[in-house]
Amino acid sequence: MNTEFITLTPENLAKEHLCCIIRSKKPYPGVEAKRQWLAERLEEGHVFRKLDAKGCVFIEYAPLETAWVPITGDNFLYIYCLWVTGSSKGCGYGRALLESCIADAKNQGKSGVCMLGAQKQKAWLSDQNFAKKFGFEVVDTTPGGYELLALSFDGSQPSFTASAKQETIENPELTVYYDLQCPYVPQQINILKTYCMENNIPASFLQVDSLKKAKELPCPFNNWAVFYKGKFQTVNLLDIPSLERILKK
Repeated sequence: MNTEFITLTPENLAKEHLCCIIRSKKPYPGVEAKRQWLAERLEEGHVFRKLDAKGCVFIEYAPLETAWVPITGDNFLYIYCLWVTGSSKGCGYGRALLESCIADAKNQGKSGVCMLGAQKQKAWLSDQNFAKKFGFEVVDTTPGGYELLALSFDGSQPSFTASAKQETIENPELTVYYDLQCPYVPQQINILKTYCMENNIPASFLQVDSLKKAKELPCPFNNWAVFYKGKFQTVNLLDIPSLERILKK
């Protein structure tokens, strides 16, 4: 097992690949957008730690106070992503990365670590059952079945903001909130915009481009959220079949 991990810094950010999506032959807009997003976040304590190998093995987390999610709490770390895919699965990398985050939180004197989950595992959220093996517990929920999981060191707990539990908006048309943290987002936004334009589907695509906007969102959010007919639908990135299922509701 290769146990060499690299933590991105302002000095190595430009040269290290972002293993959540790898493009070796040509520049990829989503990767460069993410790299710029990270450049602005690293000085806030944001951490991107990855295996020193060409593959998808990484964890990404930040102080909850500066995490772009509608979750509040004092002195926690928030995990955006913990991914291990392909041939790297089953090698202990997920455990090593999560343990490194927990150790980091303890070394910083944090109250704990938290992450977004759901009553039914969502494709674009980290494996909550895996996190529960380390002591993460559900500490808050939304009406739509999303859960906030936390590993507390001192008994304190984070919570969803009041706005995140609304899960409704006034605009009835398809509405997508997104930020540029995930490198898959620009591609999916372009696909959805093209589909909606070609099929005369009214739609709004709203970029979340500040911490303030993220903290005030009317639903759970990791880097993406979808509404239709005024109701919150999902935090999953959408392909066309998924979008069509939502539009049939």
